[in-house]
Amino acid sequence: MIAKRIIPCLDIKDGQTVKGINFVNIKEVGDPVELGAKYAREGADELVYLDITATHEKRKLFTDLVKRIALHLNIPFTVGGGINEISDADRLLSAGADKISVNSSAVRNPQLIEDIASGYGSQFVVTAIDARLEEDGKWWVYVNGGRIRTEKELFSWAWEAQERGTGEILFTSMNHDGTKSGFACEALATLSENLSIPIIASGGAGQLQHFSEVFSRGKADAALAASIFHFNEIPIPVLKDYLRNQNIVVR
Repeated sequence: MIAKRIIPCLDIKDGQTVKGINFVNIKEVGDPVELGAKYAREGADELVYLDITATHEKRKLFTDLVKRIALHLNIPFTVGGGINEISDADRLLSAGADKISVNSSAVRNPQLIEDIASGYGSQFVVTAIDARLEEDGKWWVYVNGGRIRTEKELFSWAWEAQERGTGEILFTSMNHDGTKSGFACEALATLSENLSIPIIASGGAGQLQHFSEVFSRGKADAALAASIFHFNEIPIPVLKDYLRNQNIVVR
């Protein structure tokens, strides 16, 4: 069995790690380089850094930060935010990132997935999908940080992203995000059954059992979380010991 991965997510604003609730009440939680190194020491398998203010004038700041992160990390890390064309991916991969995450830009221009995958390889591309389960029983894809609903549906868009060459899907359930009530295991299991690429679960982590559920019932390949790690609610070594005791293979 392939080992399941634990992935802390760090949102970056003006060069600092921040955490907010529904994109408001944003607070600084630490230096992204120091925090990333700490998670690596504690046993994180990968990290995800998301530039949440990826305007043109701040891109140089984030690129410089990626260079510093690369110097201090010994585990893979993915970067996302404001990647609209292949030159953006080139800039961040050249700075030392291991993978590129695309979200809204890929929804608007699916060719971007193909461009990055053909230029660098599918293993370098993560397609992040924010989706909400609505009253019609369908999971609708949102862009712009969950602000704008699109006409794309989660499962068909994930399939298209796979066919266009993405190496992984990072699915965030907007219904579960920030609730700490558990992951969207049913939707995750459907994604896993329909696709041949790894699925990263995001949204809803709050307790130890949520992770065992997302790996067993949700069939996810990796689980991503932020605040429970930032505020030391669930230390990574405690989580991994718990998963091993549940007979779930982790590194």
